[in-house]
Amino acid sequence: MSAQKSLARQHADLCAEIRRHDRLYYVESQPEISDKEYDQLFTRLKRLEAEHPELVTPESPTQRVGAPVPEGKGFRIVQHQVPMLSIDSLFSAEEVREFEARIVRFLNLDNGDELEWILEPKYDGVSAALVYENGVLVRGAMRGDGIEGEEITANLRTIRNLPLRLAEGGHAIPRLVEVRGEVLLRRDAFQKLNARREKEGQPAFANPRNTVSGALRRNDPAEVARYPLEFHPWSAPQLEGLDLKTQTELMQALRAWGFSDTGYARSVSGIEAAIRAHAEFERRRSELPFEIDGVVVKLNRLDLRARLGTTARSTRWQYAHKFAALEATSTLRAIETMVGNGGRLTPRAHVDPVEVGGVTVRHATLHNADYVAGLGLRIGDRVFLRRAGDVIPQITGVAKSAGGKAPASWAKETPEELFDALGKVRPGIAHQFAEVYTMPTRCPVCGTKSLSEGKYWRCPNPQCPPQLVGRTLILAGDGAFEIDGIGEKQVTQLFEAGILRSPADLFGLDRDPALRAKLVALDRWGEKMVSKLFEELQRRRAVPLARLLVALAIPDVGSATARLLALHFHELEAIRSASLEDLQHVDGIGPEVAAKIRNWFAEAANQQLVERLLELGVTIEAPRQPAGGGAFAGKTVVFTGTLETLGRAEAKQLVEEQGGKVGSDVSARTHFLVVGGKPGSKAKRAAELGIEVLSESEFKERIGRA
Repeated sequence: MSAQKSLARQHADLCAEIRRHDRLYYVESQPEISDKEYDQLFTRLKRLEAEHPELVTPESPTQRVGAPVPEGKGFRIVQHQVPMLSIDSLFSAEEVREFEARIVRFLNLDNGDELEWILEPKYDGVSAALVYENGVLVRGAMRGDGIEGEEITANLRTIRNLPLRLAEGGHAIPRLVEVRGEVLLRRDAFQKLNARREKEGQPAFANPRNTVSGALRRNDPAEVARYPLEFHPWSAPQLEGLDLKTQTELMQALRAWGFSDTGYARSVSGIEAAIRAHAEFERRRSELPFEIDGVVVKLNRLDLRARLGTTARSTRWQYAHKFAALEATSTLRAIETMVGNGGRLTPRAHVDPVEVGGVTVRHATLHNADYVAGLGLRIGDRVFLRRAGDVIPQITGVAKSAGGKAPASWAKETPEELFDALGKVRPGIAHQFAEVYTMPTRCPVCGTKSLSEGKYWRCPNPQCPPQLVGRTLILAGDGAFEIDGIGEKQVTQLFEAGILRSPADLFGLDRDPALRAKLVALDRWGEKMVSKLFEELQRRRAVPLARLLVALAIPDVGSATARLLALHFHELEAIRSASLEDLQHVDGIGPEVAAKIRNWFAEAANQQLVERLLELGVTIEAPRQPAGGGAFAGKTVVFTGTLETLGRAEAKQLVEEQGGKVGSDVSARTHFLVVGGKPGSKAKRAAELGIEVLSESEFKERIGRA
């Protein structure tokens, strides 16, 4: 073999190996090598191509990031060979039944009971069409108007789970295939991206979809590569050289060629099953890692699709069954300054009650004063409301600015909750018509002078009532002591009655017999509730070190950081006495977080909190490191139903201590499903996928806790 042929073979082998590891990491979530080893492979390829530029091919892994578009020059407009038609949006079960009836009549069937439907989440992303010739990506374009769109091949090539060359094996590589799908940004990745931007002093993005759209239109692919974008396919309207019968077969082929599968598609028979599945998706929409606004329901058989055909604007063989709207408009009545558990002052909007996504919304988050100023809000504005992640409502813009004189009824319609016992609006609240909100110079609750910390303001008084209540809720909540049956109203009652003076006092309630009568006498408490609380306090006094650290409400120490500290130091005293240098030796903890931990333990009030907890019988269990990698090493475990003897946070920690990770939903990449009482649909899904199901007792046996 000639030297040139040898180099070409070496280059081809390196490219193939890197593509295989890309697929294992970005598509299958099962990496076989470390990041360092991957970087070494990539460096070898770059060095080889630098020495022999004639070996470079467009589909080489080194060519994902191309040259920027010249300044002032837009993207080329290309025509879609097959128009990207719309999908009919349906909003009720009756509309869905009518859709099926039209299909049954068209196909001359007795009924639609035997029709098989594929349900896929309707992802709220940006549609794109990829053209592959002989297995190599040659063009990528946005949807545009469906007839033609912007050609953004260079930007799409930066998406790491998008194959530049189709993988061989399983299915033959077609001469030509056009793959259509959605470019997405996971919720958690979006939150991390915004956190990074805020840290850098940049404005936060409004939502994942707009972020994706903006990223894909950037002129420099190197900038696009900084966004953690993903591509997930849903069709292939052009396919030459391969005869497939169903959507199921098509998706299997796409997976074999290297495309990602989110694992959420479902197959059902009959339209009533499709309606029930839609309702289940809507109930679980907040559990999915991506934003979705409905489900796309399509016939599985491709020959039936061909018979049904299309109209001028949409396909006849599929529909989008939309969810309840997540965006609405309302009138901004007031902006109140809230005090968080760490003392941070945060503006909160009060709006006229409006239904958003099936929930009546009266309040919305406004993040910080800069966010309010950026929106240009004034009291009385008509504003857009959106439930972020389907849970937390937030104001995203102004629909109509407040102008002119205040309505005659304006003052009378101020929300009652904003008034104090004397009938006056509480401090720190903007409520006058057309008023512009400003951050108060003093804490609106305790009156302490507020401190500026970059774009945020904070009340420095640790005895400020909302801070005491908030820290107590953290101590009693998930990931910490997990004390059931006590929430914000109960904790507030206990502080107002003088029964609690610090979060640690919660564990003193069952130690002082005189307190029982006081607790029973509180509004809506009673003997039964007090007895149940005392039982919880007895059961929950012993916790692993990581959960105790979460309970202390140390700034920036959540469950992940707490686990790192516990695994590194093993004992509380070692953490309390650790220097800044010691703390930064923990992998994953930088100088900023280390300083916050060190400063927290240096404060006398915090030392007293820890000592008080220990005095009241709290004991610490150090995390155990299993030998041999652990019972769930490299495995993904999902929980469903109510566990009898373990809290969810503890169960998650046990899995992680055994080398595994916990998933939020069942998919093809799940290894075990642990089932508690009243399991939901995850158990059925696990049975369909052949996933091993464990009872709570079997789970504990696996880790030696029977």
